[in-house]
Amino acid sequence: MIRFVGKRHQAPAKVDHSPQPHPASPTHSLPNTFAAYRQKAQQHGPLQQQSKGYGAIGSHSGHSLGPVEPGQGEAWDRNELPKRFRRTTWTQAEIDAIDSGGASMFG
Repeated sequence: MIRFVGKRHQAPAKVDHSPQPHPASPTHSLPNTFAAYRQKAQQHGPLQQQSKGYGAIGSHSGHSLGPVEPGQGEAWDRNELPKRFRRTTWTQAEIDAIDSGGASMFG
């Protein structure tokens, strides 16, 4: 059984749902338009870019972006690395141990 502590409060008859600036807003005002907001907004860096970079790729064809190759000292897959860094293959005993939840190791 749920017991609520304290007086019951009546829900307000009228609630103002108009947009309000956040109490911690540095300007304490709302932007005029969404476009004005985007000019100043930041999300992992500025949203408005003047030069090449994030957001500018969509305006170019894939061919104009150049070849898609990893840079010097970079690899896209672990199998392109030296042998000591590559993935090892699973042995049948390891596969059986995983499939049995470890029970095959003791019996």
